[in-house]
Amino acid sequence: MPKEEVMPTLQTNGTAMPRLTIIGLATATATALSVVPARAQDASEFHELDTKYIFGYFTIGSATGEEGEKAFEPATEADFGKRGGHYAAAETELEYEYTPTQYMQIELGPTISAYDIKSVPGVGDRSMVGINGFEADVRSVVIDRGPSPVAVTASFEPAFHSLDQMTGASVVNYGLETRLEADAELIKNRLFFGSNLLYEPETTRGDLGLWDKESTWGISSALAYQIIPKVVIGADLWYLQHYEGIGFNAFTGDALYLGPTFYWQIAPKVAVSAAWETQVAGREVGAMAGNLDLTDFSRQRARLLFEFEF
Repeated sequence: MPKEEVMPTLQTNGTAMPRLTIIGLATATATALSVVPARAQDASEFHELDTKYIFGYFTIGSATGEEGEKAFEPATEADFGKRGGHYAAAETELEYEYTPTQYMQIELGPTISAYDIKSVPGVGDRSMVGINGFEADVRSVVIDRGPSPVAVTASFEPAFHSLDQMTGASVVNYGLETRLEADAELIKNRLFFGSNLLYEPETTRGDLGLWDKESTWGISSALAYQIIPKVVIGADLWYLQHYEGIGFNAFTGDALYLGPTFYWQIAPKVAVSAAWETQVAGREVGAMAGNLDLTDFSRQRARLLFEFEF
């Protein structure tokens, strides 16, 4: 599938991981979980929220909805900026969501991609929109909220793409995004902490007929605060590593993203979730010091989702 001052690094199994990133994520997690018992003095005017999309949709909450719920969810992820030139690529998922039980949720639907690329080193110029495959997602509760202050859901998202997600070239691509999605209510109906663990292996066959295997690993920390009833703002921090091979064979680069998030429950069955993140640190193996990893990752990325229940 994404160079400023190089951060101090810690060598782990032959790969470099930013020391400051690990410390920051660990501190945020420990601090958040340490205040889980806290409660607002008066939260009566604030509504209970479904946590799935309140963190802006890069980090996903553990909620799976109520049994029998159905929804249509158009969701777009866009990437902007490479090493040079003009780069913009977006993928929209047209998802149908169904919750057969309160412990399981299923999503599936086609994807449409759009590209506007010009004069980017190593990437051919392209301006196009096209249908780009199909994705599904099966989510299952691992730890339910109740006795435990932290809720956890496992997610498995197989995908097929006929266009390369970065360049738009014709390919055959299979991926399996897997996540552990956790969240905790720090202040009742007001402040929430979320964290995801991500592993995504992919295999892609291009014009030469050879399969190219890669994988991405990541961890996030997010905070979301209901500032007024049904309106939530927050911040999301993501650390990602990219590898050649599906088994962490060769580390190629990493990226640290940070940005604001927004969620609005517009009506009882209508909601919008959004996030914008910038790569604030990272490095690419073999590149000049002081650069971000803009080969495996983009300079900026955004997500926008609408949810229509019926």
